[in-house]
Amino acid sequence: MGIEEKLPSGVLLSTVEQIAGLVRKSSMWPATFGLACCAIEMMSAGGPHYDIARYGMEKFGATPRQADLMIVAGRVSQKMGPVLRQIYDQMPEPKWVIAMGVCSSSGGMFNNYAVIQGVDHIVPVDIYLPGCPPRPEMLFDAVLKLHDKVQNTKLGPHRQREIDEDEERMLRRSLPLIEKTEGAAP
Repeated sequence: MGIEEKLPSGVLLSTVEQIAGLVRKSSMWPATFGLACCAIEMMSAGGPHYDIARYGMEKFGATPRQADLMIVAGRVSQKMGPVLRQIYDQMPEPKWVIAMGVCSSSGGMFNNYAVIQGVDHIVPVDIYLPGCPPRPEMLFDAVLKLHDKVQNTKLGPHRQREIDEDEERMLRRSLPLIEKTEGAAP
């Protein structure tokens, strides 16, 4: 019962964007940035009981130059913020970020001057993973949601148009008084 039985006359049609998305989502290499207790849950997700390798993520690299996913697990201090940004900047494009745990998402219970109140002040975050600490199953759910996002990412000029539309939608959501009318000058 293989794919050849599902295809009419053995022909499979696809687009370059779909194939590139499939390849990208099936071979993500995370650059781990474990800073607190969430890192223990992230490490257990790589262990034999949970086995994150089934999602194509068996290589948890220590080098950002080979990674395309950053998992920020734990609270980010003011001193660690520039280091986090430097590692993010060293990652090749395309790159994605998962903020694992309430501390990396919003500062958590550490509402003070030493902890950054959300890693999205430093790097753009694709998936926010709640919990204190979130379980490995929750990390798998976030990875699968990120896989869907990566699979449907456009390429080339289509990608730039998608980015512009997302920015416009976010601006419209945050500024409800501004509405764009058809045919109006920008």
